[in-house]
Amino acid sequence: MFLKELSLTNYKNFENIKFNFNTKIVCFIGLNGVGKTNILDSIYHLSYTKSYFNPIPSQNIRHNEDFFFISGIYSDNDKDENILISLKRGEKKRVKRNNKIYKKFSEHIGFIPLVIISPDDRNLITEGSETRRKFIDGLICQFDKEYLNKLIVYNKILKQRNALLKISHNEMGELKKTIDIYDNSLSINASIIYDKRKKFLKEFIPIFKLRYNQLSNGKELVKMEYKSDIENEESLYKILKKNIDKDFRYQYTSKGIHKDDILFLIDEYSIKKYGSQGQQKTFLIALKLAQFDYLSRLSKNPILLLDDIFDKLDDDRVEKIIDLVNEDNFKQIFISDTNKKRSEEIIKKVNKSYKIFEI
Repeated sequence: MFLKELSLTNYKNFENIKFNFNTKIVCFIGLNGVGKTNILDSIYHLSYTKSYFNPIPSQNIRHNEDFFFISGIYSDNDKDENILISLKRGEKKRVKRNNKIYKKFSEHIGFIPLVIISPDDRNLITEGSETRRKFIDGLICQFDKEYLNKLIVYNKILKQRNALLKISHNEMGELKKTIDIYDNSLSINASIIYDKRKKFLKEFIPIFKLRYNQLSNGKELVKMEYKSDIENEESLYKILKKNIDKDFRYQYTSKGIHKDDILFLIDEYSIKKYGSQGQQKTFLIALKLAQFDYLSRLSKNPILLLDDIFDKLDDDRVEKIIDLVNEDNFKQIFISDTNKKRSEEIIKKVNKSYKIFEI
């Protein structure tokens, strides 16, 4: 998949801007705050139907405007694909492919595989389990529609169950009968989601370790460990029954695959607590490159977005990344940076065509 043309209208800080791309590497250069990251985010938006940096859709509309448009024209095996995303204030977002509106955004997920590497990725280490689950879920959803649908159903049922738990304790006896129906549905979907997460991580972790070793010259031993409430139980249904009284007290569902976590370890210790800044950066880049590798093995080579990473890494790590992206499986890369001279020197080391846009 190759992005040929990008048009933005009232998207974040851009009133109207259009780009034509005909090179493997595209670099956006400019001072902080001019909108380089916003351009990369619009490309991410076209793949995932949402912003990477701002989850509130209306906040991606330019100030004092009522709507935004993002349009991208892609070349896929010599066939053009036109993706349009639009949002008006007070209305639902619309996503079109070749002028046909998607009924469900989930139908589009995975059509344009994409990986982003950004300073914001540090949240995967510093934040709670939800951030790491979203990373794993987002990756699996790129290639497994059943997983995506089961996840949507599970979260919908979970929301309904939590709403029931907030009702007065005086009605607890009658509510337990209703909640039992939700528990059974949650358990069925949770079992499928858990098995798919476990299978994916078994395949993904060796790829991640290989990338980390390449970036660090094998200096440390890194691990990822999957932790789930249901790993030692026959079913989520039994866990929910054991914890029903506690759930009524807390007014939310305290156990389930929505609480799963992936532990990031270096030399058997938490990388959050014991990893240096350099080790954490290497860990995250290896994680994202492994994401790229995994998607590439499934047939389509993802688009790669590198957001302001040259400014955050030392020369040795930048050199390693350039060596890796010089491999044939990298098809199109978009880069943002503040320093034109630095970017051009780095890009010239990659044997691919490039173009620099000054924003």
